Amino acid sequence: MSDSAALTARAGVAGHDLVGWMMWDPRAIAGYQALGVPDGIGWIVAWRLASLGDVNPGVAAAAAYSINPSVIRNVMKLYQDATDVDSILGVRDAAVQPGLDEIAPGLSGGLAELAAPLWRGVDAVHFGARPMFAAHRELPRPEETNSALSAWLAANCLRELRGDNHWALCASEDLDDVEVGLLHSVMVDIEEYGSEEWIARSRGNDDEAIAAAWARLEVKGLASGGAVSDEGRRFRLDLEARTDALTAPAWDAVGAEATRAFCELIEPHHDAFVARIDATAGPRWMPAVRVKARQPDA
Repeated sequence: MSDSAALTARAGVAGHDLVGWMMWDPRAIAGYQALGVPDGIGWIVAWRLASLGDVNPGVAAAAAYSINPSVIRNVMKLYQDATDVDSILGVRDAAVQPGLDEIAPGLSGGLAELAAPLWRGVDAVHFGARPMFAAHRELPRPEETNSALSAWLAANCLRELRGDNHWALCASEDLDDVEVGLLHSVMVDIEEYGSEEWIARSRGNDDEAIAAAWARLEVKGLASGGAVSDEGRRFRLDLEARTDALTAPAWDAVGAEATRAFCELIEPHHDAFVARIDATAGPRWMPAVRVKARQPDA
């Protein structure tokens, strides 16, 4: 793995730490409920989908990719019946600073100093076939450009870029939403998750969908007997490395020094971010922050 790809992989994990807790943030969920959404249901994806505007649910499901389309459709109906996307994004933005201060006191000051290089990375890459990234990048930026919120939003754009790149690769390999959930089990500790199926089931898939996905993976040589095969493990690790390679130009534009500073700022708070997710969502959620050490030849 090149130095650039290795630093990109490191920044990807740090970015998940910095952003992922927002999916279950109690303050944001309360604000979302106050907009009229019953019990704040669906915040876990609504704050991301809102960036797309009022698109067809099929388009939103295509962009989200790994989440069952029926979940996307139901969440969108809930918030479209109650509020508008700008209000949802306002709830998100209002929750960022207080949430960071609760999870990692003192982090915000250092994060604000990295806003400019993070946006430089965001603005350096093209939007083609990157719908979530493009949607987030097009949103208005904070008037206070060198703020923790500004830096957090830029980091979120880079996180969405990595996600879009990963989905593009998954699509090129003809993997559907359930298959990618099953294969992601390669990246986590199965003893912690209890099953290779947990991630795919957490995205809204039932027994029938899971069984059909295992059958498709077996035909592709990526599974055997309802479990990921050795070839499937090699394939998934290579897919991760290819994702890093596709995302590296953005972090190259951020610059190696600023990227290392970003990682060094976030990494000491990893356990605190995971603890926040455990406390608000429960164990196992947000598998991207729980990735196990990669094999040296990955």
